Amino acid sequence: MEKMVLGIYGSPRKGGNSDQLLDKALEGAGAQGAQTRSIFARELKISGCLECGGCDKTGKCVVKDDMGLVYPLLETADVIILASPIFFYGITAQAKALIDRTQAMWSKRMLQKTPEQRKQYDSGRGYLIGVGATRGKNLFEGAELTAKYFFDALDMTYEGGLFFRRLEKGSDVRKRPEDLEKAFEFGKKAVAEN
Repeated sequence: MEKMVLGIYGSPRKGGNSDQLLDKALEGAGAQGAQTRSIFARELKISGCLECGGCDKTGKCVVKDDMGLVYPLLETADVIILASPIFFYGITAQAKALIDRTQAMWSKRMLQKTPEQRKQYDSGRGYLIGVGATRGKNLFEGAELTAKYFFDALDMTYEGGLFFRRLEKGSDVRKRPEDLEKAFEFGKKAVAEN
């Protein structure tokens, strides 16, 4: 059966390094026979989670905005690749708003699965592409923790990331074709894994 791979573009900058790397990863996934879809967080009108408790009993968010277009894609994806530049040792605000709104999917998971069942993940696999301008040793730790618990809320395993340091200007990755090739292979591998 054909796998559906969803790419979440977290950058506020169109066509920058993380966009180009995710383009390549999705191209690699497509080369493995997967169907690919894309979400551009920068194009969505999404409010932050209101922590209103509206999803506690139903597993559905009561806020009406563009997140309504995102939930069905999150629910049907077999593989999700989140890509974000690193801002202050974390992911971008645009991507974080989307992630925070998956609280409803976390609530749904709590409602539908027993504590024992929640020890296993049944909805697929998640990956992260992180891009940072500096060489900091802990540059990707915050983003990775966020990604891990984002995928946990989606009932998916976090399978790890592909991380790039010292990319700042939007065109920098074009000078590093080996990094674009790594992203292509990363996308292929994400589909090939069981």
